[in-house]
Amino acid sequence: MIVEVDKNALELIRKMENIFNFVLHDILNDLETNPFSHYIAYLEDEKVLGYINYYVMYDRAEIANFNVLDSVQGKGIGTSLLKYLIDKEKGLIKNITLEVREDNVKAIGLYKKMGFIATAIRKGYYDGIDGILMER
Repeated sequence: MIVEVDKNALELIRKMENIFNFVLHDILNDLETNPFSHYIAYLEDEKVLGYINYYVMYDRAEIANFNVLDSVQGKGIGTSLLKYLIDKEKGLIKNITLEVREDNVKAIGLYKKMGFIATAIRKGYYDGIDGILMER
């Protein structure tokens, strides 16, 4: 099940914090002070298996963080999260952008499958590893 995370979802944020090593204050601060920030999480049996943090600025969305537990990668969770985001913002935004390390082959494959294309390269952006800017 995919849920939207808001500043009132403290128990859910605590679960995200424990699983993905977040700092509770950072998520709460982001949700309370940044009107552009959104979080969606994939839950199964009350456990957070993945999430997307994205920003909607006017008619564009940018994925800032996207994470699925290693133990459940390849089981459709990332696809479900991206599909949810795309469907939710359909008709409201012109595009969705993101940046990914060029060595993150799994993520790049998922993004391509979901219709994202590479639009630019940031040379050496991640400690010498290029970042690929992608857009859908």
